[in-house]
Amino acid sequence: MPRAFVLHDHRKPRPHFDLRLEENGVLRSWAVPRGLPDDPRDNRLAIAVPDHALDHLTYEDADKSIADIGTWEEHDRTERRMLFTLHGRTGRRRYALIRTGEGWLLHFTKEQPSQDR
Repeated sequence: MPRAFVLHDHRKPRPHFDLRLEENGVLRSWAVPRGLPDDPRDNRLAIAVPDHALDHLTYEDADKSIADIGTWEEHDRTERRMLFTLHGRTGRRRYALIRTGEGWLLHFTKEQPSQDR
């Protein structure tokens, strides 16, 4: 069964994006200050934040809007890395979340999925 994701454009306290991946009945969440990367040479800081309830999938307010929404699939996971594809409104994109000590980096992979549906 596909799991949902949402990318929130969050404007307060400072502009950033929130990547939320449905897993085990909650939305695992990371704040991504500079947005999702679109070049494999440009990793982005991803700060793990507390899990959110599933009702945040469609939540919007004056400071938070949905930048993308859809499903995601996991390809591989270790203690230090999770490889996954987002299937959003604008297409498919494959990323890796890489643990770096206490933090995370979000990496746009060189090998991307076909955009054929």
